[in-house]
This record gives sequence, C-alpha cells and structure tokens, in this order.
Amino acid sequence: MAIAGKMSDYVGLIESLKGIFTYKGCKFQCAAATPEGIDALEDMETNDDDVFLITYPKSGTVFIQQVVSLILNEGHRHRKENIANIDRAPWIEYNIKKRDLTNIPSPRLFSSHLPYHLVPRGLRNKRGKVIYIVRNPKDVMVSFYYFEFICKALIPSPNFEHFMEKFLKGEVFGGCWFEHVTGWCAHKDNFNVLLIQFEDMVKDLRSVVLKICQFVGKDLDDQEVDLVVEQATFKNMRSDPNANYESLPNEILNKELGRMLRKGTIGDWKNVMTVAQNERFEQVCREKLEKLPIKFIWDLNEGK
Repeated sequence: MAIAGKMSDYVGLIESLKGIFTYKGCKFQCAAATPEGIDALEDMETNDDDVFLITYPKSGTVFIQQVVSLILNEGHRHRKENIANIDRAPWIEYNIKKRDLTNIPSPRLFSSHLPYHLVPRGLRNKRGKVIYIVRNPKDVMVSFYYFEFICKALIPSPNFEHFMEKFLKGEVFGGCWFEHVTGWCAHKDNFNVLLIQFEDMVKDLRSVVLKICQFVGKDLDDQEVDLVVEQATFKNMRSDPNANYESLPNEILNKELGRMLRKGTIGDWKNVMTVAQNERFEQVCREKLEKLPIKFIWDLNEGK
C-alpha cells in the first residue's frame, strides 16, 4: 500500500497496518515501508559527498543524527536554524512525508536501518559515505523492548522474556541483529564506511566527533568541535525538540508510556535481564559474537 504525503495519512495507517513484514530477508514496519519503495532504493542516485547514517534499530540512531547534523550544518551548531533532525537526515526506506530526496541541498544526509545488501547501488560502488553505528546487543535488546511500547506501529511484547526470544530469532523490526552487523562488517571493504561503536560515543564523544570530521571532510576548529560535543550530550539531546523526535504526534509515538531517548547509557541490560536470561543470551550468542571483529563494551566502567 502506498503512503500519501501527509503525516495524517501515515497516522491513519498505523492501526490498520500494525506490525512488521518480511522482504528480502529483512523486516520492516508495515505502516511506513513498502516492497516497491525498498526496491526503488536500489536505483537511488548517490553523490560522493552524501552521508548515510546506518544502524540496526536502537543502536544510537538519534545520537549519530545529532552529531553529524551538527558537524555538517553551521546553522545547527549556532542554533540559527529550527529544523528537526528527522528532516535534516530523512529516512530513505521510511519516507513517510514523501519528500523528493533528490532536491536536498548538498551534502545530503540520510538515515537508514537497511542491511548492506538493500542499500542504493551507488553506495556499493563507493559513491557516497556510510557511517555505521554498532552497539552491544544486550543494550540494543533492552532499549528495543521499551521502544515497542511507545511506537504505535509495532505490537509490544507481553514481557521481556517473550521479547528476548523474538530478538534472538530476528523476529523484530529490523530483522536479525547478528545478520545486520555481520553483514556490514563482512562487506565493509565494498563501501566507503566508517564503523563507530555507540559505547565510544558515550565514553569519548570528542574523539568520535574528530574522527567523523575527518571522514566527511569537515574541518572544524576547537571551538566548533566543542559546540558539537556540548549539544550532542544525552541531556541536551533529550531536551532538544529538533533532536528528540518528540515533535511526532502522539498517534505515532505514545509519549505517555516513554520517550524515544530513554537512558542513552552503557550496561542498562543489567537492570533488566535476570541471571537466567543473561545465561540464555550468552549460550545462544557467544560464538556469533566472538566471530565479529568488534570488542564490545558491556559496562560503563569497562576500561577505567
């Protein structure tokens, strides 16, 4: 079903199209994406200075949107513009406003949860840049569990145990975490990609900002970098209406049950998962995690 250009049209679809559908090995929100739209992305024209922010859901998407938007836009850094990040970095597979993405001023900034094999062909030819954020899967899973309650396009799980089993089987919006991360890591040489860990953003944001500046070719002085870091702290993002997605109507996000930006920390899984659940997770996932070229950080105090 095609989605019309008005936000109200999208809102009207949510109740009738709750849940997810599977297409080409990935799972999408029924109310916000179509197979035809996903197929069309294959031929999306990309430019060398395009930047695609790609994440598995609940891996720090809002965080990286704020950071890169601040880096690329002087008006954003100096609070001279009133533009929401959802418009600065529109979703390519969830283009609910039906924007003409070709008319966005250069350098264009896009967001996506797509696996590596469904992104525009130009990216696979290294035309355009990809910033891929990866987060430890236990914190992803906990954040995702709470997100299901506030996102009205999804059907929430009755309890965390139920959600964990869905997550481990890849039966959630976004599909299988392991396949998503493994795919991007295994094929990173086919893309012009910068891989960043969410935990590094939390622990040393300034270093990550400098790394991104170099990757996107943006030369900021120390004062400008300070502005980026200050405005991208979790506390400031959570209170920034242009960053926190709270401008979305309550028919889309039930803000009475929670917020898009919940905690933004490392190790919150310890507050939710029981010993038995953690053992179950480790049993299923240890071998898969060991094969990834990533040393995950599971606790905020690691490395201190």
